[in-house]
Amino acid sequence: MKRSLTSVATAITLIVAGTHSALGAEPLSVLHWWTSGGESKAIRVLKDDMNKQGYEWKDFAIAGGAGAAAMTALKAQVISGNAPSAAQVKGPLIQDWADQGVLVNVDQSATEWKAHSPAQIDKSMKSDGHYVAAPFSVHRINWLWINKADLDKVGGKAPTTWPEFFALADKFRAAGITPVAHGGQPWQEMTIWETVVLSQGPDFYRKALIDLDQKTLTSPQMVQVFEIVRKIQTYFDKGATGRDWNLATAMVINGSGGMQFMGDWAKGEFANANKKSDVDYICAPAPGTSNAFTYTVDAFVFFQQNGKKEATPGQLALAKTIMSPDFQEQFSLYKGSIPVRLDVPMDKFDGCAKKSRADEQATIKSGGFLPSLAFGELQSSVTAGAITDSVTNFMNSNEDPQEGARKLAAAAKVK
Repeated sequence: MKRSLTSVATAITLIVAGTHSALGAEPLSVLHWWTSGGESKAIRVLKDDMNKQGYEWKDFAIAGGAGAAAMTALKAQVISGNAPSAAQVKGPLIQDWADQGVLVNVDQSATEWKAHSPAQIDKSMKSDGHYVAAPFSVHRINWLWINKADLDKVGGKAPTTWPEFFALADKFRAAGITPVAHGGQPWQEMTIWETVVLSQGPDFYRKALIDLDQKTLTSPQMVQVFEIVRKIQTYFDKGATGRDWNLATAMVINGSGGMQFMGDWAKGEFANANKKSDVDYICAPAPGTSNAFTYTVDAFVFFQQNGKKEATPGQLALAKTIMSPDFQEQFSLYKGSIPVRLDVPMDKFDGCAKKSRADEQATIKSGGFLPSLAFGELQSSVTAGAITDSVTNFMNSNEDPQEGARKLAAAAKVK
């Protein structure tokens, strides 16, 4: 681990310390964690766009679906004075970096987009009234992905309730198909747990994960959440431990796995494998969550370069490009997400994305549009980390559901 972190730090230092090329192009060092097939295609669009504009893209990608390794590397480099030009950051971390006085504002590039994104998301990109981040796309977390051939084979349909889900899982198992493709990593376990919390209703989710209400966290309903999660675990295969998310998605793609709980970046993997929605796979809201939309927003923050408190021309161009309608469209087509900009036409998008957009708009109005705890959109990293530890400890032990709820409530008090 020490050797790995040392290599990471050295690599970033080399990237950020780079000078202008012989052509005089401004170097843009960019830290992110988009490394899977669909993600790589998506970020390549931005890289190519910036290169065409005359900027020298210095890519630094660190694998890891939730970005924990990337954040560790980012902290090390900012502390050492070698901050990248831009870095993938989300949720409260945007404000944390802004509060440290190391970011630059990109207000000049925000004039066009600020009227075209959801107010809840637009607000999270600002600090003290200034834009310090540019959002790429909106990902819906509470999706269930199903292999259509497997579904047809067992004569099933997309489940809308937990009894229907478990009945379908039993059919998959009887047919020799792994019912739930899963990767035993903390963020993937949190994805499932958070989705089950959401299935208890938007109000329950809000009280539990936004308000951290102790009565809700220890309620019989929360105990039921842990009971459902425990039952879902019985449908994993023996190889789930440590499996990367895209390998679990590959199981659904090739039919060895029937279902997967995962955000809509999974669709980028289906697209990369030339699979089509409603033909090769089904996307459906997870059981009990059709009236809700848990989201995470990919965004870049922009760091001060060479001690200057103003954004460089390259940073302003990067922010403007990220929020241009054409880029927003192409990026999300590859990534599996939907554009942040509400004025981007959805004509080229598939049925899953169109449903996601429709549900986004409906839940914004109904109050069911909710930030994801599992993906860094809620709570401080300390509190979120404590909750994650309590959930993963439950899922990797014989702890009973009542004890799981008790420890969850205790974790929510950690600040």
